[in-house]
Amino acid sequence: MTATTNRPIAAPTGARASVDGPATTIRPRKPILAATGGPSKRPAAAAHLSDADVERLGQELDAIRDRIIASRGAKDAAYIRRVIRIQRTLEVAGRATLLLSRKKTAFVAGTAMLSVAKILENMEIGHNVLHGQWDWMRDPDIHSTTWEWDFVTPAAAWKHTHNDLHHTWTNVLGKDKDVGYSTLRMADDQPWRPFNILNPAINGILAPFFEWGIAIYDLELEAVQNGEKSKDDLKKDLKALGRKVVRQFTKDYAATPLAAVPFGSGKQALIGTFTANAVRNVWAHSVIFCGHFPDGVDTFSEEEIEGETRGDWYIRQMLGSANISGSKLMHIMTGNLSHQIEHHCFPDLPSNRYGEVAVEVREICQRYGLPYTTGPIHRQVGQAWAKVFRLALPPRPKSLPKNVVNAPVPPRRAALPMVAGVR
Repeated sequence: MTATTNRPIAAPTGARASVDGPATTIRPRKPILAATGGPSKRPAAAAHLSDADVERLGQELDAIRDRIIASRGAKDAAYIRRVIRIQRTLEVAGRATLLLSRKKTAFVAGTAMLSVAKILENMEIGHNVLHGQWDWMRDPDIHSTTWEWDFVTPAAAWKHTHNDLHHTWTNVLGKDKDVGYSTLRMADDQPWRPFNILNPAINGILAPFFEWGIAIYDLELEAVQNGEKSKDDLKKDLKALGRKVVRQFTKDYAATPLAAVPFGSGKQALIGTFTANAVRNVWAHSVIFCGHFPDGVDTFSEEEIEGETRGDWYIRQMLGSANISGSKLMHIMTGNLSHQIEHHCFPDLPSNRYGEVAVEVREICQRYGLPYTTGPIHRQVGQAWAKVFRLALPPRPKSLPKNVVNAPVPPRRAALPMVAGVR
């Protein structure tokens, strides 16, 4: 079995490297995949598959990955460098145009360009670079160990909660905290608590301030409360976050507006940068929620992953993810997370190759009788939001079977006569 990025492997407890000094302990340890056999209970959608079926499925998907790895080359490198050039050109042009944003046309154009630039950096560049998709290029400027993205949460903290934890424990309740981000109730099997009635309000606030929600989430406050993360580690993460906040505020809410002051556009430039961040946040929130919360996406119990093989791990990634259908531009703007199923199967493959991989993965799902959840973005977003509202309410009591409800009521037993002297 070849060890690959973001996959469950034998992983001794150790340090996670970071120039900003994040927490030193990885929680929880990555599981070791079983070489043969399978879990005692497979997910319902895969219950019809035998151990041999699952092994063959895993081998087919491994072969796809190996083929793409072997074929990476100049064309792929040119793609990511071209996207980075376009993103940086849009950002410079957007900020420059905001200097003249007293004029409505300049405000709209500058904000639009900066919004697109931030979306590209966050989705197609930052997210995928931090997954190590481009590390094979050996370019120190486009590498998971050196890239710091245009997002409030530090890259090192996000790589831990996202790469190490979410991609390992995808949709496993109690282990994958991305299922609701420790705040929202997003699965029927999650217990309902009174504050879940605020699901829609919390999610409505989270969307335009998504980067701040993720920054707080990446601090793993719940782990600190449970004693799984030390307070010293939390202090280190808070310092790293503080440095990142200063950097982001300086760039967006100080440098650009101050540069616009001589042109009489300081206030408009401030509004423009704030709007661009909000647009990027709403877009990122929508894409992420489309990836794991539409109808048809499964969650899993710890019992269902005990004894997982490589093939079972692939199945969990496919059943726990959903795609977005659309144009090539749509795929680029989502960071190719519109191919969420393929991304979760192969998180370290170059994002520009997910489209060709998706054709094969879908065919494999059809051949093995597994669901392949996909749909247009408006439908996926609508279903995710419908789940937010539905799960805000307490679950309805389960009704009794008809044969129990309609069962005849046995006659009451007659009172026994009292025996004299017995009380």
